[in-house]
Amino acid sequence: MAFARTCAVALVGVEGVVVEVQADLEPGVAAFTLVGLPDKSLTESRDRVRAAVVNSGAGWPQKKLTVGLSPASVPKGGSGFDLAVACAVLGAAERIDPRVLADIVMIGELGLDGRVRPVRGILPAVLAAAEAGYAQVVVPECSAAEASLVPGVSVLGVRSLRQLIAVLTDGPVPEEEPDDPGRPDPLLAGLRVPGAGAATGMHSPGAAQQEAAHDLADVVGQHAARTAVEVAAAGGHHLFLEGPPGAGKTMLAERLPAILPRLVREESLEVTAVHSVAGLLPAGKPLIDEAPYCAPHHSATMQALVGGGPGIARPGAVSLAHRGVLFLDETPEFSSHALDALRQPLESGHVVIARSAGVVRFPARFLMVLAANPCPCGRFSRHDALCECPPAAIRRYQARLSGPLLDRVDLRVEVDRVTRAELTGGPVAGESTATVAARVLAARDRAAARLAGTPWRTNSEVPGRELRSRFRPAAGAMDEAERGLERGVLTVRGLDRVLRVAWTVADLMGHERPDAADVALALQLRTGVPRGVPLAIGALT
Repeated sequence: MAFARTCAVALVGVEGVVVEVQADLEPGVAAFTLVGLPDKSLTESRDRVRAAVVNSGAGWPQKKLTVGLSPASVPKGGSGFDLAVACAVLGAAERIDPRVLADIVMIGELGLDGRVRPVRGILPAVLAAAEAGYAQVVVPECSAAEASLVPGVSVLGVRSLRQLIAVLTDGPVPEEEPDDPGRPDPLLAGLRVPGAGAATGMHSPGAAQQEAAHDLADVVGQHAARTAVEVAAAGGHHLFLEGPPGAGKTMLAERLPAILPRLVREESLEVTAVHSVAGLLPAGKPLIDEAPYCAPHHSATMQALVGGGPGIARPGAVSLAHRGVLFLDETPEFSSHALDALRQPLESGHVVIARSAGVVRFPARFLMVLAANPCPCGRFSRHDALCECPPAAIRRYQARLSGPLLDRVDLRVEVDRVTRAELTGGPVAGESTATVAARVLAARDRAAARLAGTPWRTNSEVPGRELRSRFRPAAGAMDEAERGLERGVLTVRGLDRVLRVAWTVADLMGHERPDAADVALALQLRTGVPRGVPLAIGALT
């Protein structure tokens, strides 16, 4: 029978669809036809596969060859189908037993010399294969650790098509020079990477050094901003820092990921899948277990922020910051269209992008930190008369941040210029990252216990109707906030966000329910108007 089939995976966003790769050989003029909605890069696989098979010593069948990708209605792209196409062709030519290929999923790009090259999206592809009931996966050797994160799947990492042919035909496995000469050949050593996920919990090589380099104790003064950062981390609240250049806005944002709790297994797989599709997984770290940090330049386009691009859309900065921090420095310099495109993911926690090639959905539940100067020159403040910007220029500059976007930001803090007394005041330093992180973790645990049995994990995710019905504050605690609603200082959404922040403050303080002091602090962090409440949470807990 001149027919064989094996399987590959087509990625649509971060979701995979198992594709059956069928090869059929018929008598006739030698030709190679590829059908099933392939894109340009997949169509070019005909030349790559032919050269790789010939250079691997297997010989190319001189017959009419048709390769079909089923289901044909699903758009398919990328070079990850090369390995499956080559094996299906060799199975149809009876150089490999077709029965061996039927239940294996193969993912990898082929070089012209037969080397198996890595591709994007290994983790979501193997997850899709596991969900479809496949237990055996072949991937490039350098991607085996990433693929092994999926439990219940036997992963085989190969360096070349020659090695794979030898394994499938029970022949002697040829030795191939590894991409990393210091790495042993797993096939020659008899190693098959188990599906139990040996890389679970692996830390990034420089995580400890990075945390030590970015310590909150380095931030001088800025008690209100430090408190806002702590509250943001404890409840997942968005934060807006406004102040002159050099006041410490970027320092605070860079130290925020270190006080966030480490990602749990489910969150790690979500984040790793997005970075895998984007091709941004750190070398030697197949599993991301720390909150990511993404800080795009202010020249970034709307597609770079929320995702997009030609053909199948790629994840943007909001998805790369999923379960972590998205920092927009010099926020007024961003395109207004790009900033307004953030409104939907801020509310829903995901991005849906429709293109002619299909509709993709990316996760995008992130903690957003905005940083801005008060005016174009950066010196405008109620305490400083050095600003020479015309009032109209200041209004135009501040109007670049739309009201609807700022209404979705829970915490707004003015970061004042550091004084000489604070800078030279002696060895007294603020709390370290480790101290604040422990308090944040305890607050998150209290919130998780309260929200057990609900679809929400942090206070920032709880809908307003649930806050007003199921999670009520202490009697009379919201009186001042409700008066702000009557005066038009707060919107209804703003009132709900004040209550969310108040719950986070209560969790940090160890209170069962928010009281008037907790709500007052939440109002001060929301509006920036002093209300006579202490700002240093560490001194009160």
